[in-house]
Amino acid sequence: MQHSIKYPITSTYEKEELQGFSRSMAELQWLLLILVILYFFIPIQPVDNTDGLILTMVCYSCFVLLFRYLNFHARESRLKLAMETWAMISFITIALWYTGKVDSPLLNLYLLVIIASAITLGKIMTLLEVALIACCYLYMGYSSYSDALFAPQTFTTLMAKFSPFLLVAYVTSMLAADILQAKKRITLLSQTDDLTGLLNMRAFNLVLEKEIARVMRHAQPFTVIMLDVDGLKTVNDQYGHTAGSRLIKVIAQSIKDCVRSADVLARYGGDEFVILMSHTSTGHARTVAERIRTAIHNTSFDMNGARISSTASIGIASFPECVEDAVDVLDKADIALYQSKQGGRNRVTYYDNALETTAVYA
Repeated sequence: MQHSIKYPITSTYEKEELQGFSRSMAELQWLLLILVILYFFIPIQPVDNTDGLILTMVCYSCFVLLFRYLNFHARESRLKLAMETWAMISFITIALWYTGKVDSPLLNLYLLVIIASAITLGKIMTLLEVALIACCYLYMGYSSYSDALFAPQTFTTLMAKFSPFLLVAYVTSMLAADILQAKKRITLLSQTDDLTGLLNMRAFNLVLEKEIARVMRHAQPFTVIMLDVDGLKTVNDQYGHTAGSRLIKVIAQSIKDCVRSADVLARYGGDEFVILMSHTSTGHARTVAERIRTAIHNTSFDMNGARISSTASIGIASFPECVEDAVDVLDKADIALYQSKQGGRNRVTYYDNALETTAVYA
């Protein structure tokens, strides 16, 4: 059975990333408004429609307040960021219309939107927004020059003024994409075990915290299986650490073949593995644990002419069937694992809270 590894930090990172983008977007919106207000009071050239510009600034201020600070769209998302950039494009376009259209000194305000879009929304959305800006720009140009807009000299001049926007969009999108890929790679490395490719302890603890919060809300069962490789130190001492590392990899694959794709498997320590099984009772977990124990017992490989094999001691704890508090499930599974090792290894033990003890299953 194939096992698909889950990466819990990814969703957490994306959530934090969106929150950071949202804060930056808010600052850009107010910066944009401040720049237009400053131009209104200190214009380089006369404003064509003072009342219209004032009304535009008031409407945009109301939009920012309602949309962002009154929880109109409380959950952060890419769509929310996109909507805010569309509002910025609309505001800039109207401001340009009242301050000289294509000849307005405020034309470069479009760069704020392009950079913000490239960083937060990706290359495709940025190109679409640049196309929207280009349409607005050409419409203003047509309003100013009428059919003369399409005269070679006029059109070339306007496109020369617009070309920096295309360049900034392209370069910023490329850099943002490279940074995003690097961040994803760092995130992946931070939550996986180098040797086995499984989740590491830090990543598993994040998954477990979310599972505990879920079962406490919905009163659903879950089980933790802890597994310790018997005799890894002996293998390292007799055959070298290369053999020990290979043994860990072989056992990791054996475990993956025995669990469901929905189960979360992690390497919890040097010779320890842990499995989180949602919506699973003790009975089903026992069956899986015994299957894992048997698979490991029957697994071996050749190393420099020597046949290397091992066994596994396993502990099980289930909530709420055998453990009353979900927070204690991992600790109780560890207690059951300890009893398996003390009882002779190569066996499965489950924790029973009612008896305040452990019971050997196999």
